[in-house]
Amino acid sequence: VAENVNMDSSKYSCSICLDLLKDPVTIPCGHSYCMNCIKDFWDAEDQRGIYSCPQCRKEFKPRPELVKNVMLSELVEDLKKTGLQAAPADHCYAGPEDVACDVCTGRKMKRKAIKSCLVCLVSYCENHVQPHYEVPTLQKHQLGDPSKKLQDNICPHHEEVMKIFCRTDQQCICYLCTMDEHKGHETVPAAAERAEKQKKLQESRQQIHQRIQDQEKDYAGAFRRKLS
Repeated sequence: VAENVNMDSSKYSCSICLDLLKDPVTIPCGHSYCMNCIKDFWDAEDQRGIYSCPQCRKEFKPRPELVKNVMLSELVEDLKKTGLQAAPADHCYAGPEDVACDVCTGRKMKRKAIKSCLVCLVSYCENHVQPHYEVPTLQKHQLGDPSKKLQDNICPHHEEVMKIFCRTDQQCICYLCTMDEHKGHETVPAAAERAEKQKKLQESRQQIHQRIQDQEKDYAGAFRRKLS
């Protein structure tokens, strides 16, 4: 029996701390967490005033009251006696140079983020990014490489993601800027500008490399003529 239970241990683990549920609570969408884990997660959302599920991202307002799920708590305790262990730990922990997952609030060490969302302004590890691939509304969000400077992608004037590049002023702006101080300026999608600059940079590197090779050939030729 214990062997079969261990195979399903993830069902009784908190998706925030990845340990077995402790004082489990079930929130309105049906997902369950350790009481302290979801409390900490929602405390971080207090300023926004809208509280979400870390798994499905469904939002609640006002903050739901947390009540211990007695039945689930007893089930976890009974299963522990049969040999249930916590789900295998993910050892991809974030080091000083890595971007840490913002949702892994219950862990002593956070896991490495593999994506950052420019809409949520949150970085996610492999487990916590999954809703962005599965939930239709989240699939529309823009995911990018992990970044420690997500706020740098937000327009300081309009609090919108800066997805546009103004060639007139040589800076990234948001769509509201095109109707305001950058109205009438030459603008292109920031991704297109980035791709073009990378292409030019590559061409420039190739030209420099070619000049170096030409100089080496000229030097070698001059050296051979001098010897002869």
